[in-house]
Amino acid sequence: MTHPVRHSRSGLPAALHELDDLRTRMDQLMHAVFPVGGPLEFGAGEPWAPLADVVDAEDAYLVELDLPGVDKDQVTVEVAEGELGIHGEIEEKEHAGVVRRHSRRTGRFDYRTTLPPNSDTEHVSADLTSGVLTVRVPKTEAGRAHRVEITG
Repeated sequence: MTHPVRHSRSGLPAALHELDDLRTRMDQLMHAVFPVGGPLEFGAGEPWAPLADVVDAEDAYLVELDLPGVDKDQVTVEVAEGELGIHGEIEEKEHAGVVRRHSRRTGRFDYRTTLPPNSDTEHVSADLTSGVLTVRVPKTEAGRAHRVEITG
């Protein structure tokens, strides 16, 4: 039995094109299951939350958000009623050529977390370095952990 001859497009081996076709079909399936504006649609109208780590250090809570390519004037950090809110917008970049893949998130983002009662919300600081926004929320003296001696 003979198999059909597969010609390469754009000089790439046929096997890579088969993988590319498979990816395209999977994307179509995901878009059928999760329609436009669903949770997997990048750049859709609903804000998305950036990846973040929250660290409970000895003297402060640290919130680190991945915001590659974002300038500090594109981000707003707010503290109100025991909640930390970080929001902004990443604009889609203009491309001179044809975009073959688009997987980086663009559009409005919104990250929110509730702060513990021992947070010193008057002395919150934020630093954006190398695409990572670090928000430092100091702990109050009353809320710091201390060792309790056991008697008896």
